[in-house]
Amino acid sequence: MFSNYSRVKANLTLRKLLPTIALSFALPMTLTACDSGAKTESASSDEVVVLRMSHFLPAPSAMNTQALEPWIKKIEEESDGRIKIENFPGSTLSEASETYDAAVNGKIDIGLQLQGYSSGRFPLSQIAELPGMSNSASQMSCIMQSLYDDGTISNEYEDSHVLALYGLGPGVLHSSTVIEKPEDLRGMRIRRPSAVAGDILESMGAAPIGIPANDIYTSLQRGVIDGLSLQWDAVPVFRVNELVNNHTNIPLYSSGFVMNMNKAKYDSLPDDLKKVLDDNSGMVFAKMVGEVISKMDVEALQDAKDAGSNIIDIPDPLNDPAWSGPMKKGTQKYLASVSQSGVDAEAIYQKVRETSETCKI
Repeated sequence: MFSNYSRVKANLTLRKLLPTIALSFALPMTLTACDSGAKTESASSDEVVVLRMSHFLPAPSAMNTQALEPWIKKIEEESDGRIKIENFPGSTLSEASETYDAAVNGKIDIGLQLQGYSSGRFPLSQIAELPGMSNSASQMSCIMQSLYDDGTISNEYEDSHVLALYGLGPGVLHSSTVIEKPEDLRGMRIRRPSAVAGDILESMGAAPIGIPANDIYTSLQRGVIDGLSLQWDAVPVFRVNELVNNHTNIPLYSSGFVMNMNKAKYDSLPDDLKKVLDDNSGMVFAKMVGEVISKMDVEALQDAKDAGSNIIDIPDPLNDPAWSGPMKKGTQKYLASVSQSGVDAEAIYQKVRETSETCKI
């Protein structure tokens, strides 16, 4: 009887002690887990973030060597080496027309692409490419970034984190034969970079052909095209000056660029690294690029003159009796195509014109 009582008492005592015993084991484990978490967070703050950037521009191009590479170096320095950007020029990671989407889908982290390479994808942005909007890369860069910042075109980029929008100098004509007036373009197969340029060229009787810049040289060489529309800074980059020596220096259109980043990748960055990117993006980047390209435009034009090329200057085609009609016709054709989607294209066109005045250098 006494023995049974002792056993019962011992069991009751053990039950009372069990929570205390469990707590004594759990407490060190909890403390260990907290220590581990603190160490992990500290380690992640020192982790090097590698970002892969893709674009179609050749490695030796001024845009790559004088704008992108210095930008990459600045980002790495200001992040104390915690951001490393791997630069892949020449469409080595993504096709020229698919780079924006490659960043959206996470195939790459950062991409640079002409909006005009994705036909119909950025119709509002491309209104800024119409004739008479811009006379330099600096002005076009200011226009593009301003239109994004004030919300005029920002809804076209909601699937991505936009680092910057910028633009190139005016696209002019380069051909195997002399082009002095619109009639000279009739029947000519002219490379165009975008729908805007295509509408302008078509209004003059040319046959626009969509060809990426990287294919210009071989297309000229093989006779696939008779000429092309391209801004001056790109003439030596894509070796156009080796094959043609007739240049009609007329601002037919301008081209816009977007530099975008995968949204999830940007959101995953610590706030201090986001700030490094933000501080070097937007208008800061657009202004820097605009200055680089504007300088190269001037130098490339001078090189063509020094080489003895035939250069015909038509500085203000919208007020030139021979050129104004076709250019205005091409402008209205593009605006009409945008309006078909229910957008007030004329209102946006006027907004872009106002921004153009504000951005005059």
